[in-house]
Amino acid sequence: MNNINYPTHEKIIEVVDKLQNEAIEKLKQLVSFDSLLGNEKDAQMYIDEVFKSLDLKVDRFEIDLEQIKNLPGFSPVNWSYEGKENVIGIHEPQPSEHASKPKDQRKSLIFNGHIDVVPTGRDSLWSQNPFSPYVKDGRLYGRGSGDMKAGIIAFIIAYKAIRELGFAPAAKVLLQTVVEEECTGNGTLACLARGYKADAAIIPEPFPEIITAQVGLVWCKVNVRGRPAHVLEMTSGINAIDGAMFIVGELRKLEEKWNQTKHDGFSSKFPHPLNFNLGMINGGEWTSSVPCECNFDLRAGFYPGVDLKYVREQLTATIEGAAKEKGLPVTIEWNGFQAEGCLHDKEGEMMKQLGETYKSALKRDAVYSPVLCTTDSRFFELYYGVPATCFGPESKYIHGIDESVSLESLRDVTRVLACFISDWCGLQPLH
Repeated sequence: MNNINYPTHEKIIEVVDKLQNEAIEKLKQLVSFDSLLGNEKDAQMYIDEVFKSLDLKVDRFEIDLEQIKNLPGFSPVNWSYEGKENVIGIHEPQPSEHASKPKDQRKSLIFNGHIDVVPTGRDSLWSQNPFSPYVKDGRLYGRGSGDMKAGIIAFIIAYKAIRELGFAPAAKVLLQTVVEEECTGNGTLACLARGYKADAAIIPEPFPEIITAQVGLVWCKVNVRGRPAHVLEMTSGINAIDGAMFIVGELRKLEEKWNQTKHDGFSSKFPHPLNFNLGMINGGEWTSSVPCECNFDLRAGFYPGVDLKYVREQLTATIEGAAKEKGLPVTIEWNGFQAEGCLHDKEGEMMKQLGETYKSALKRDAVYSPVLCTTDSRFFELYYGVPATCFGPESKYIHGIDESVSLESLRDVTRVLACFISDWCGLQPLH
């Protein structure tokens, strides 16, 4: 007979709260790693050690480009994957006669988070070094603190809290830290291609709401060629920078056209959900010479359900049409994000359970919301049939200066994730 006293939400929360100082210290350590694109190795080695300290089986593997390059959702790259590793902590429940849920109700779970961070901008604009984390007024500051190293620490501490109580998940749990979320998503794609699937996936991106939808986006590099000349003879030259700006202006018209179409998942909250961003530009060689070349990098958002091929065709037609009008040779390179938009069913079993767990743990109703970016949750939903969402600690100035995360929100998210393990997977005695 099963006379085991399984922990209540209140008991789980009590242990999570006792681990808050450890969570803060672990977050400081993780933020201190400069894990920019191509520099993720040291941070992943640290995660490897943390996972092993929790008695998780660890699979640390390098992304195999040949294995994923023809899969749906893949984004093309022009760099090497040598040394770029994902780390997965694997919990397989031991056979047991006792568990808090019947066997047919125990569901497996993936926690997924990206270890890569975006560039810091000019470090002199930060209050302190972006990779020297510090706490002030209840917030932890540093590049990647919110996006999304706090989320990674949240699921690590959530899992540890269950163990501290003398229990383990009664279903399989995978803790994943991946590379390249900020530019391709190929890290998460490689995990799924390797066979790591579950009944649900939660990504603690810096959104304290439970995410219901995300836009798609593409990256492209546009190269505009002009004809050089001295400014004394400007009419004999073709200014590539002027041409590039004309093309950008035509792209802005396309952006507004796309936003005229409304989408139920976004338009009730956002008046302008689709954004084009001119992220980088480079051109010219001499102030008194007509520039012969200009390159710019574009990020273009689009709605879920819109075909990627159609998006690229529309962008190509706009760019080439503008270039032809000005007599400019132009080339387009599709590199980085080629990401479809995604919807997450608010009425799905996982989403409803997460909302119920949230309310039980935090004594307030969960908020459900779309976001105007893309996340790796799309891979689980669109291509592998795994219900997924994002829910993580409240953060400020992600991708900006003085990025920070709320430590109170970190604690609250950890509370919810730990209780969700109990509700979704069930628990069994650790030994």
